Amino acid sequence: MNTSPVTASLKKYQPTFHTVVPFNHAHDKLLHMNFTSTNTELTDAIINDENLFSNYIIQRLKNATALYGIGGYAEYRSMYGKSKVFDAVKAGEEPRRLHLGVDIWADAGTPVSAFTGGMIHSFAFNNKQGDYGATLVLLHQLDGISFYSLYGHISLKDISNIHAGAYVSRGQKIAHIGAPDENGNWPPHLHFQLIHNIEMKHGDYPGVCAYSERDKYLPNCPDPDLVLNMMQYAVNE
Repeated sequence: MNTSPVTASLKKYQPTFHTVVPFNHAHDKLLHMNFTSTNTELTDAIINDENLFSNYIIQRLKNATALYGIGGYAEYRSMYGKSKVFDAVKAGEEPRRLHLGVDIWADAGTPVSAFTGGMIHSFAFNNKQGDYGATLVLLHQLDGISFYSLYGHISLKDISNIHAGAYVSRGQKIAHIGAPDENGNWPPHLHFQLIHNIEMKHGDYPGVCAYSERDKYLPNCPDPDLVLNMMQYAVNE
């Protein structure tokens, strides 16, 4: 699925990466959350109500005694019908439903760290219903290959006093998971995405694509678990 030249370098350096969120597989439990149409418990009524959706996430994590919910890479999600952000640009065209990152569902305020060194490429407050909300993009380089990491649904305070070009170090706290009023009105979570060619975008990049565009976007957005190294510890709902 992924043919990005970044992939080989990510695999090579994976043992050196810092955790993006605090996690110790020896005692922290992860729940692999399913947001496809096969999850019949996740109704439109829940998805379209911010409080119900947040309570749904909280209850699932509590029932599983899990620290975080996680998953979503290359997952086809019907829930994006809740927002016009994911609608087709023109009538009759395909809406965006294929997720390009990994979501980590956790408490608002959970700290987010840089997995490796780099610098701030850009940031923005994408403040539409269902969008990223506060967003940070870092630029990295491994073996002479440049690529980007995107952190969506973070706290506004994390982008209020920073500037493009500032360097960040491995393990540096760069953000916190944002509350619904600053994260696009989603239950608190981090959208973590890797991008090879950011296509001149700033503070933004599609985190969801049309299924028909998967052959373009999936190779350009390698599996974030190459950095996170968490999915192997996740148990299914």
